[in-house]
Amino acid sequence: MIFIRKIEENDISSIVTAYNEPIGCDGNFENYIKRCYKENVEGKRITFIALINNEIAGYVNLLFSSLYPYFLEKNIPEINDLIVISKYRRKGIGKKLIDECEKYAANQYEFIGLGVGLYKDYGSAQRLYTENGYMLDGNGLMYNNVEVKPGRDVFVDDDLLLYLYKKL
Repeated sequence: MIFIRKIEENDISSIVTAYNEPIGCDGNFENYIKRCYKENVEGKRITFIALINNEIAGYVNLLFSSLYPYFLEKNIPEINDLIVISKYRRKGIGKKLIDECEKYAANQYEFIGLGVGLYKDYGSAQRLYTENGYMLDGNGLMYNNVEVKPGRDVFVDDDLLLYLYKKL
């Protein structure tokens, strides 16, 4: 059974361990998770974790002030950094984490949004979001949250995104 709850301080090392085993990561990831937890305490974001048999299966952040200018201007919270550990994929965890973000955001916001990467590794996420009612925001490609103008060269990496949103 999948259990979703808010992050607690003692989850930090478990998240780092779970994330590190399948893909490897450096100390920057641990610092990132610590910052996420700190911003939870400060009320800047909420991080939900998914557990299966008390093991971390994934996590997601809900940012109340998006770094994407369009969402910030329109007061749209952003689902950010949805991660499901490889061995737990295709079990509905991503959907449950999104549902939890939507449920939480629906109390204060009319819309919710997210950015998705464009290369093949993001294919499952792209399908998940569109199957769950997210639609393109119409602002085109963004690289590091800046519009990609026609003719501009950009790297195809995790910072090249299309943004989507959904009415709650």
